[in-house]
Amino acid sequence: MSRVAGKVVLVTGAGSGIGRATAKLLAAEGATVVVTDINKPGGLETVQQIGEANSGGGARFEEHDTAREADWKRIIDDLMAREGKLDGLVNNAGIAGPFPSTFETETVEQWQRMLSINVQGVFLGCKHGVPAMKQSGGGSIVNTSSLAAFLGTPALSAYGASKGAVRQFTKTVAMDCARKGYRIRCNSVHPGIIMTPMGQGILPNDKARDRALKSIPIGEFGAPEDIAYGILYLISDESRFVTGTELVIDGGMNAI
Repeated sequence: MSRVAGKVVLVTGAGSGIGRATAKLLAAEGATVVVTDINKPGGLETVQQIGEANSGGGARFEEHDTAREADWKRIIDDLMAREGKLDGLVNNAGIAGPFPSTFETETVEQWQRMLSINVQGVFLGCKHGVPAMKQSGGGSIVNTSSLAAFLGTPALSAYGASKGAVRQFTKTVAMDCARKGYRIRCNSVHPGIIMTPMGQGILPNDKARDRALKSIPIGEFGAPEDIAYGILYLISDESRFVTGTELVIDGGMNAI
C-alpha cells in the first residue's frame, strides 16, 4: 500500500487512541512517521507496533509536550535535520478533562489547562510546522477537533470551547496559506463518540454508554481506525483540492 509513500508525517498524541491508529495507518501506507506524545511508554509502544507490522514506512518517537513552544522548536528542527522535510502534520494531542465539567463549576486552572493543550498546542504546531512545510515544497495539516465544535457541551464546557477554537483556527491557517501560495492545506477532523481511553473516560458506566449509543444513528460507537482513515485521506494527495473544511466522522450524530 502506498497512499502516502515517501511522505514524512508528524503525529502528536500518538501514544494511544486516534493518534496511535493514525500513525500505524500512515506507516502502513508508506509514510515515515514521527510519533510524539507526552506519554513516553505509549509512544514507544506505538513505534514498536509499527515495526512489528513491517509497515511500508518507518517510525521513531519524540517525547513532546505540545503546549510548550520549546518542545515544538526542538522537534521540528530535529525532524528537518534528520528526515530533511515535513510533508504532513497531524495535530491530534488533546485532553477532555474531568467529566462532568460545567462552566459554573470549572476552575480557571482547569479551563487554562484545557486550552493550553487543545488550542495552544494546535497553534504552536501550525506556527512551527508551516515554515518547515513551506521549505519542503508544501504539505497537509490535519487538526483533530470534535463533534463538540458544532454542539453545545454543558457537561464539558472548556472542552467544547477548545474544539470550537480548533475548528475556526483551522480555517484561518488554510486561508492564510492558500492566499500566500504556500501549497499547504489545512483541514479539521471531527470525531463523534470514539472508543478510545478518552472516549471511555466520559462514559463511566453502562447507563451512560447505553444512553450515548442511542444518540448515534448508525447504531454503534466509532473506532480509532475510523478517524485514522479520514486523516489518511486528508494527508494524502488524494485530497489535493481540499482545504479549510471539516470532515465529520460521527455515525450521523451531526445530521440529527
